[in-house]
Amino acid sequence: MNARTATVLEAEQDIQAARNAARGILSAAGNQRAAGTADLMERARKVAAVALEPAAAVDRDSRFPDEAIAAARAERLLGVAVPSELGGEGASIADIVDICYALGRSCASTAMIYAMHQTKVACLVRHGRASAWHQLLLRRLCNEQLLLASSTTEGQGGGDVRNSAAPITRTGSRISLERRATVISYGAAADAIVTTARRSADAASSDQVLVTFLKQDYTLQPLVGWDAFGMRGTCSAGFKLSASGSSEQILPVSYDKIHAQTMMPVAHLLWSAAWTGIATAAVDRARAFVRDAAQRAGGTLPPAAAHLTRANASLRTLRSLIASALRRFETATADPATIEAIDFQSGMNLLKVNASELAVATVMSAMQTCGLSGYRNDGEFSIGRHLRDILSSPIMINNDRILANIAAASLLSSAPNSLSD
Repeated sequence: MNARTATVLEAEQDIQAARNAARGILSAAGNQRAAGTADLMERARKVAAVALEPAAAVDRDSRFPDEAIAAARAERLLGVAVPSELGGEGASIADIVDICYALGRSCASTAMIYAMHQTKVACLVRHGRASAWHQLLLRRLCNEQLLLASSTTEGQGGGDVRNSAAPITRTGSRISLERRATVISYGAAADAIVTTARRSADAASSDQVLVTFLKQDYTLQPLVGWDAFGMRGTCSAGFKLSASGSSEQILPVSYDKIHAQTMMPVAHLLWSAAWTGIATAAVDRARAFVRDAAQRAGGTLPPAAAHLTRANASLRTLRSLIASALRRFETATADPATIEAIDFQSGMNLLKVNASELAVATVMSAMQTCGLSGYRNDGEFSIGRHLRDILSSPIMINNDRILANIAAASLLSSAPNSLSD
């Protein structure tokens, strides 16, 4: 077999792998799809198709993807992860991972908005069982397809989500919060904001609660605009959040538990899936470019086809990384002691770091495959938007911050006794 034939065969294998991935990012892990999940993914593909058409305009105008979110509401995708007894469909985190992946292939901002919304839904579902107020909210979320935004960054702390400056103030059964949030993604378009806060004025900054405020509970005063390099449709502006409500709007579980058991691992899984969707879309364009170039050259592959091989290899690794992390998460959720263990927490944090770096490398290889055609903004093989969007991934909760925190935690752990441990 000569080198050219081997490359062609590898390209054919990659095409089939891409088709399999489109049916579900976890197919390689042998995940068995139930009829309900198949229906869910069909609805997700409909939303992705709607999101694709205005994606360039969403990016160009730095505007909220109204069409895509309206389609998600129409397909009732915003409440799918809520248990059926509360009006949802009981979709698993694996299902949501696949939806984020499908949306990421069409519109990065839509995928990230959906991922952030579903992360907050997971926090409410997993930690609001003892709260009648949050149970009613979840019912309303399903009935009205409410969109939840997240506020976890503020002031000079930036992405240090495990420390809060602004405290909850209590007056009898009423609470209030004033928070200078440097980022509230799609805050102006949301129906509710789920925010971290210091438990009280005399509490430590790390003694946090998670509280939900409905749109009528708060006002947003703009502080910082959003004219960003990529992920422009997330509309991640900064606001002064002034909110008030009842004390029952605070989740009954302390935020350190919520963060370790749900917030961090679910966010990293869903973000990674969205980034994988973006990377896959870039590789799809690179593959189309190589096919087009080969046809015009009488079947001879362009020299840049080697970059396509590299892009496919890193994309396979990225998919496997997420599938493996998802299996670990599903196993660990049955045991709170396991999910809060240093090894699991470090692994889920490293998922975010490794997935973001692999996604960037994949899109860069796709760009190199297409050369000038990928660099241009006005052609069918353009990868500029994908590259700008994916470059947000190492910055969202900066990888350097995560690695520094893991380094500190690793001092408390020891090396395994064998390679199988």
